[in-house]
Amino acid sequence: MKVTRPNVLVLASDVLFQHFFPSAALEKLGAATEWTRSSLREDSTELRHEISTADVLMTTWHSPFLTPDMLGTKSSVKLIAHCGGEVKSRIAESIFDYVTVTNAADPMSRGVAEMTLALVLTLVRRIPEYANEMRKGVIRTNEQVSEGETLFGRKVGIVGFGRIGRTFAQLLKPFNLELLVTDPYAQQNVAEVNNVRLVELDELVSSCSVVVLAAALTPETRHLFDKRRLGLLLDGSYLINVARGGLIDNQALVEELKSGRITAALDVTDPLEPLPENHELRKLPNIILTPHIAAGGLEMRREIGMLAVEEVVRFSNGQPPLNRVTREMLATMT
Repeated sequence: MKVTRPNVLVLASDVLFQHFFPSAALEKLGAATEWTRSSLREDSTELRHEISTADVLMTTWHSPFLTPDMLGTKSSVKLIAHCGGEVKSRIAESIFDYVTVTNAADPMSRGVAEMTLALVLTLVRRIPEYANEMRKGVIRTNEQVSEGETLFGRKVGIVGFGRIGRTFAQLLKPFNLELLVTDPYAQQNVAEVNNVRLVELDELVSSCSVVVLAAALTPETRHLFDKRRLGLLLDGSYLINVARGGLIDNQALVEELKSGRITAALDVTDPLEPLPENHELRKLPNIILTPHIAAGGLEMRREIGMLAVEEVVRFSNGQPPLNRVTREMLATMT
């Protein structure tokens, strides 16, 4: 059923509004809807009044957590179009039963996969170590060489084979790797299409020299990499986490890193970013830390915003959504 020029409320801070909605996106949104914006980041009487007149809500990372009470008993909201991939911590689960919710995860998965490859190559090629030597005036000659400074031919493990894991696997194709995957929800046909082998987690951890975490954080996966499992990592292996910090027991990781057995790269941490200024991880030499920026910059945010706008335009034209998130999907999402 077509809705004639729906009322859209964009929930975005001043900064994120500029990032997600450049002029082209706003022009497209304005051609199909009547839209207004709220920069409120907490529930309030004012915000509830604004929501009460909306047919569509567009949310961002700075939007308040949405509850049924905020929408009201006679809500006209039929669509929530989120600018981003993760919706679990932004919308109460019961809302999914009566409101269509969409996300825009594809641009983020590409950015995260790209960053993952960058981190893997940085570690394997020992770039931070060599850069530090150059700053200190160390002189190396071609008589000095080490083994293992290549990604080609390695056995690489991916924990979690959703959008990010699959996109990362595609980026690895030129490296002639053996790819192992652990994911209880991955189907064999998906594994075959991506030329990966499904294995149990402990087998992956104990046999791969590069282990990448791309899994959702759920009660079952919290501290999936505890002291025991971290101890299964091969000597000299590399652990990369671009998913959620809670997948790793950070204290156990600190102890493992102090032993010098492994090297790590984390774009996400637990406690959640930003990592406290004096956290022990910041002081260790065998880890690369980045501030949860794997998904990319402005280009990615503009693409996400346009995808969300396109979902709203489809709604106004009576067309089904392209990127719907159902309540059933939440169990396997971060």
